[in-house]
Amino acid sequence: MQDRIKYWKGIEELENTPEFAKHAHNEFPEFLPLNESKSEGSSSGASVTNTKRRDFLKLLGFSVAAVSLASCEAPVRKAIPYLNKPVDLEPGVANWYASTYYSQGDYSSILIKTREGRPIKIEPNPTSTLTPLGTSPKTQASVLGVYDNNRLRTPLIKGKEAEWEQVDSQITSALNSVNGKVAFVSTTIISPSTKKLINEFGGRFGNFEHVVYDPYSVSALLNANGGVVPGYDFSKANIIVGINADFLGAWIASTPIAKQYIQNRKVSSDNREMSRHYQFETRLSMTGANADVRVPIRPSQEATFVAALYNSITGQGSNAPEGIDKKAFDAAVRDLRANRGRVLVVSGSNNPAVQTLVTAINQTLGAEGTTIDPASPYYVKQGNDAQMIRLIEEMNAGTVGAVFFYNANPAYDHPLAARVASGLKKVGLKVSFAERVDETAALVDFVTPDNNYLESWNDHEPKRGYLSLTQPALSPIFMTRQMQDSLLAWSGSNTTYYDYLRNNWRPLATGDFNTFWEQSVHDGVLENGASLLAVNTAVINPMSVGAALSAASSSSATSGVEAVIYEKSQIGPGNDINNPWLQETPDPISKATWGNYIAMPRSMAESDELKVVQGDIVRVTLANGTALELPALIQPGQASGTIAIALGYGRDLESMPVAKGLGANAYPLITVSDNALIYSVPVKIEKTDANSPIAQTQTHHTVMDRIVVQENTLAKYKEDPKDVTEYVRIATHDGPAKPATISMWDDYEYKDHHWGMVIDLNSCIGCGACTVSCNIENNIPVVGKAEVLNRREMHWMRIDRYYSSVEHKEGEYSKMEDPADNPAVIFQPMLCQHCNHAPCETVCPVAATMHSSEGINQMAYNRCVGTRYCANNCPYKVRRFNWFAYFDNEKFATQNYMMNSDLGQMVLNPDVVVRARGVMEKCSFCVQRVQLGKLEAKRERRRPKDGEIITACAQSCPTEAIIFGDMLDPESRISKVLVKEQGERAFHVLEEINTQPNVTYLTKIRNLA
Repeated sequence: MQDRIKYWKGIEELENTPEFAKHAHNEFPEFLPLNESKSEGSSSGASVTNTKRRDFLKLLGFSVAAVSLASCEAPVRKAIPYLNKPVDLEPGVANWYASTYYSQGDYSSILIKTREGRPIKIEPNPTSTLTPLGTSPKTQASVLGVYDNNRLRTPLIKGKEAEWEQVDSQITSALNSVNGKVAFVSTTIISPSTKKLINEFGGRFGNFEHVVYDPYSVSALLNANGGVVPGYDFSKANIIVGINADFLGAWIASTPIAKQYIQNRKVSSDNREMSRHYQFETRLSMTGANADVRVPIRPSQEATFVAALYNSITGQGSNAPEGIDKKAFDAAVRDLRANRGRVLVVSGSNNPAVQTLVTAINQTLGAEGTTIDPASPYYVKQGNDAQMIRLIEEMNAGTVGAVFFYNANPAYDHPLAARVASGLKKVGLKVSFAERVDETAALVDFVTPDNNYLESWNDHEPKRGYLSLTQPALSPIFMTRQMQDSLLAWSGSNTTYYDYLRNNWRPLATGDFNTFWEQSVHDGVLENGASLLAVNTAVINPMSVGAALSAASSSSATSGVEAVIYEKSQIGPGNDINNPWLQETPDPISKATWGNYIAMPRSMAESDELKVVQGDIVRVTLANGTALELPALIQPGQASGTIAIALGYGRDLESMPVAKGLGANAYPLITVSDNALIYSVPVKIEKTDANSPIAQTQTHHTVMDRIVVQENTLAKYKEDPKDVTEYVRIATHDGPAKPATISMWDDYEYKDHHWGMVIDLNSCIGCGACTVSCNIENNIPVVGKAEVLNRREMHWMRIDRYYSSVEHKEGEYSKMEDPADNPAVIFQPMLCQHCNHAPCETVCPVAATMHSSEGINQMAYNRCVGTRYCANNCPYKVRRFNWFAYFDNEKFATQNYMMNSDLGQMVLNPDVVVRARGVMEKCSFCVQRVQLGKLEAKRERRRPKDGEIITACAQSCPTEAIIFGDMLDPESRISKVLVKEQGERAFHVLEEINTQPNVTYLTKIRNLA
């Protein structure tokens, strides 16, 4: 042993030898200059005496921090153990807290994962019956908000930092002498305790009003249904007709609705029936992309369409309106009549006549009591257009003495924003609870920043009888204060909102209250039918069916260009615009990131009047002269003669560095008519000389005649289930041998576990929650618009969107790259396929990518030298090369502020390494979760149970489109699905190349009319 030790050399010994200097100079010429004096005995021509070990370590890839810690001059940093460790905290072990996320109609009961007191991940709360599955992308990404360095740290008086005592004193004094109306302005609040407290706060004033508005209003829907959103239940509908209602995207309560919708869309060997979904809409929405039958209509055709539908259902007529597909219209009417009591018609219009007729249609068809539960309406949208418009005029008239803004920014997200700004100048006391200086907060006297919801107590009632609680996962990071505590302080109360909340829940307890409360907080939900929320169900000028029918029938389609203003499902109305995870999450349809655009059909783009190509800047002008400029995006499925523009962009605030300068503000394009907000308007469009590229993550549109995704019809599936999948059909009909039967590989033998995944294309709605969840779980960096344009996004999981191609015409070649004008759409989650015959593994020169004994294709980051051979050899293109150290690079500081600041780095998952520049990344099947599940099972001396180990993407999917599990466990869900679907819907992507993936897809089935 001693003989061998004498040959071991450390760097300290090697750095002063001639041999080291010679080889170091050959490798790093700039490290040891040749023109330096030679040391005695050196033949390399380099000076050994000038060698700097610290510089050498830098060249070897050590970080500056590592180098400095290695030097004797470095400051001493010690890990100090807990003197009194919290009982419920174990270093390295996650804690989970039940809570609730709600924002702008998006609701989820959630579980918050914390590590050492830091919230790092959000998952669905399985205890909830309303949202037991998955989350929305916004819910997933909301964990970053608490670490936002741009949040206010203290309250402000006239834009300057102040102490809470000073703020409280001045506001209290001003309230005691207020002259005029006191208004509390908010977006929809579904917290019973908060609404009660607001009313009690206002009760001390002679003239008080709580004004509720929503940036994307459903006021007409509320007026037609007694002031509430009907209690839709899509799971009970055989026939669904959507009319410009993106109910899977950004309309109302998308997460619970997605769960309902997909229940009747899943088909299998045990169930060969599914609902039929018709969608009549202007822009190609995520909901329309999932429909069986989709018909483009212009916004000005919507009213006459609904009137014709009503007449056809009631027997007063049966003709399709001019310009609307008669075959699809007649099929929808026929199906609705044949399925009375099992139908649902929904509209996203804010036209009172349209919503009145839709309500009448549902009543006529017997939907109430089956697909609509009158006793359990939704409360997620409560905005009243007329009420907000009246308040704006009152402010401008000088009759408002004080106004408070809570989760409200009407100086930006209301079409009368200019009137809001002018009116605020005439209000004596102006207070905003904004978390940052937004457009409205910049105009007020006091900004008293509210806590982030992860720092707060609250309750929620999204649907009558469904209560849930919000509890803080950490103490407030900054000197912020919960809005409710501020109201209590200004009311002179010594009660905290936590005590107020508990007292409000006391009547719900049937036994000992403390036991009841602790159980409720633990579960996060209370679903015993109790209700606390008192909603204003007053209807303003409700229309009769006759008046609605007359108004709708008399409307006519316009001949010019019509613009429709909409919400993106990831960005919403703009309150989450500063979240980089959401900015880089591609739109489900356009696959565009980092900004909005003008979506237009190809026929309009190629017209003689425009002649634009994608990226050309187009100017849109209203009749009143209001204009904006945005790049054009050619969008298949967009109704002829229309364009679409998303809300939420066009911000120019220092407090929103991520969103600053992105896109244009579309709120001024919304018009006001009869005290209602109208989201479609005639416009004039013209091409400019400018150009701005759109950062898309997918630019190819069709499958180019490759077997990537597979689809078929329900009729064929019923006729022969084994004839709906390409390679199954080849093998069944004694055709050529399946590629999997011929192999030059030695197959792996899995003895303990064999992990795999099944993805049901019938269940995937394309929402992107899995992508966001994967990014958060695996510390995937954001790269920004410029790098997305360079095709360098780092997403380990993506949702590929494929259109049907242009039909082949006699004498012409099929344009396989060109989608049809009204294409069918398929969404396909694409990730590392973890191939058993992995092409990447055979070409890696340093064995950085390798196969585990459990079927997972693994990456050894420290071994990877960045040759990118594996990416070249991957047929699925799921590998990502890390071009930069995104987490520690000033160039990406704005996009990656969550990783480029000490505060932001608290969101990182400590179980997953942050990768360095020059390595290849890809999906790992969340191997950290797999290992944790195995270790916990081993500690209990058992095998992991099915469902204990689940990947981030599968856990966040609201429709259970993704199933992960052990294929060696015959009782696992994945094994049972594979047994049932083998020979029917199960297929592998590009099966002909015989990579034998461990990811199996199930064929998309459409229930065509």
